[in-house]
Amino acid sequence: MGKVVGIRFSRGSKIYDFDAGHFVLKPGDSVIVDTEYGLALGEVVRGPRPMPQASEDEEALEFKQVFRLATEEDLEQQATNETLEKEAYRFCQERISARKLDMNLVKVECLFDRSKVVFFFTAEGRLDFRELVKDLVGRLRTRVEMRQIGVRHEAKLLGGLGSCGREVCCATFLRDFEPVSVKMAKEQNLSLNPTKISGLCGRLMCCLTYEFETYRALKKDLPKLGKRLTLADGRDAKVIRQNVLEKRVTFYIPGEGELTAGPEELDKLLGRGAEAAPGSGQAQPSNREQGGGAKQGQGGAKKPAAAQQGQEQGSRQDGRDQGKGGKPGSSRRRRPRRRGKKGPKNS
Repeated sequence: MGKVVGIRFSRGSKIYDFDAGHFVLKPGDSVIVDTEYGLALGEVVRGPRPMPQASEDEEALEFKQVFRLATEEDLEQQATNETLEKEAYRFCQERISARKLDMNLVKVECLFDRSKVVFFFTAEGRLDFRELVKDLVGRLRTRVEMRQIGVRHEAKLLGGLGSCGREVCCATFLRDFEPVSVKMAKEQNLSLNPTKISGLCGRLMCCLTYEFETYRALKKDLPKLGKRLTLADGRDAKVIRQNVLEKRVTFYIPGEGELTAGPEELDKLLGRGAEAAPGSGQAQPSNREQGGGAKQGQGGAKKPAAAQQGQEQGSRQDGRDQGKGGKPGSSRRRRPRRRGKKGPKNS
């Protein structure tokens, strides 16, 4: 059975799987592999593992094989390519300034066999850099590719330290960018100050997605912050604080002050699947979140007779409306249909 290894070509780039073949590889080894752009020098970052087997309905996965182990000459050529990248970066910056192009050059990468040099840049919109490409081709004597990237990809290529004091996630272990929204910060009770929830790229921090699902699961059974509700014993309360990780909620009760309840106490206060509080009769979901708009008195008092009579009349009226047109609506009588615009002819 074949072995698969994970190889990375540059710092912060994706890890690609290759067939190790007959080579015995370990993390840290430098190898030469065959890619779509030709031979490339990469580093083994994930040890060998059995090749995944495809099911009967799926086609067998095909992995490109490792060409050979890297030699001293290969490492020297890679160092020469890095020197060429620095010279190309400096020359490109000069030509951008000379031609007054509104673009920011981020990085330059040279393929292992020097068949092509790729220039990564950021810009507000589309640019006409045809003259710049002519200058670069005339100086480097090889193929040139200009690739426009976003600000998040720029932070991934350059790296840096985040607000947590560690190196940014996208330049270390994060391979793909996931969509991030302000809703994730709200769900975790974070400050909505843009300077506190934005990363080096100016976009929302990618780490907001790490604990988002956990917070959603923990807050599923907690009443919403700022919600006014009626407790199982008939008292009015308002949610003023939440401790999501401990599942503790602080209520403000008019005339009594603040009341902090844990998970078990919270179930008793809200009457959710727990025994009723003393003197409150049978436990009923009197929370306004669940549709209990009217307050329930102790012992489950009945509604006033006038309100009950009005409700019965409204129900009979809805039944008549549904019997006429099939839909509950207005009680107006339908106007007779006009026969025509012109009146009857004179005899």
